[in-house]
Amino acid sequence: MEKDPRIYFAAERTLLAWIRTGLGLMGVGFAVSRFGLFLRELQATQSRLPTHTTGISAGSGIAIVVLGVIVNISAVVRHVQVVHELSSDTWLPGRVSRDAVILAILLAAVGAGMSVYLILVH
Repeated sequence: MEKDPRIYFAAERTLLAWIRTGLGLMGVGFAVSRFGLFLRELQATQSRLPTHTTGISAGSGIAIVVLGVIVNISAVVRHVQVVHELSSDTWLPGRVSRDAVILAILLAAVGAGMSVYLILVH
């Protein structure tokens, strides 16, 4: 039976979407990690008092960048698995994307943590 190339193109589009997600996470993580530096510089220019920092923006930013790297690596591994399954006719439709569910749960946890932190700091 001849393989439909649209199936492989769809798998490639999914890979590219995961790569965009990973790159987006890395960009946001970089911005978050540098935001603390921006706040310290802003405070230093407005007052001559020593700046106080919790260091949470650097740590959380680095964690988000690492999450983006993990998403990209996971995307490549999953893409190779899907293409192999499609080539060997062992692919089963209707499976839940475990990677997407894990990422959604992690991002929800990060969002909840940031919300709690912002409420406590406010």
